[in-house]
Amino acid sequence: DGKMYDAYVIYPRTHTNEANFVEYFVYQIMPDILENKCGYKLCIYGRDIYPGEDSASAIEKRMQKSRRLIILITYQLINCKELAYDQHIALYNALIQNDTKVILLEMETIPTYEKLQESLRFLIKHQGTIKWKEQHTVHPQSSNSKFWKQVRYHMPLPLKSS
Repeated sequence: DGKMYDAYVIYPRTHTNEANFVEYFVYQIMPDILENKCGYKLCIYGRDIYPGEDSASAIEKRMQKSRRLIILITYQLINCKELAYDQHIALYNALIQNDTKVILLEMETIPTYEKLQESLRFLIKHQGTIKWKEQHTVHPQSSNSKFWKQVRYHMPLPLKSS
């Protein structure tokens, strides 16, 4: 199908120097499970988009070459007034062009979605989220946990390396 990646990962990026669990999840846990153990190819901003590249066009190109979009929903995402460019493009592709499937990972228990932007609320209402629960943090590397099985269910078959 001309795609290079199984999924493009969208997560709230902190503008602080402190490492947080979401970044650890995105850069360590997800690649370990989905790439190393399940054979998927992920595109992660900060890892697969290179310094000096025009990030706006790189983001669009990488999304077009991805078969799924994975959006991590956190309090940081809800409280962020300005959406990252990749979130705008992802939601546009998913809702307007309707050509990319989105997988929503709820990383923290969110009691209400009303502060989320309307397009994300629409996606949550129509397809739901996969919830990361605390017990996963004990063995996050177990690809057989309920969480990872749900993620894999929504993923396409892994791209074969050529």
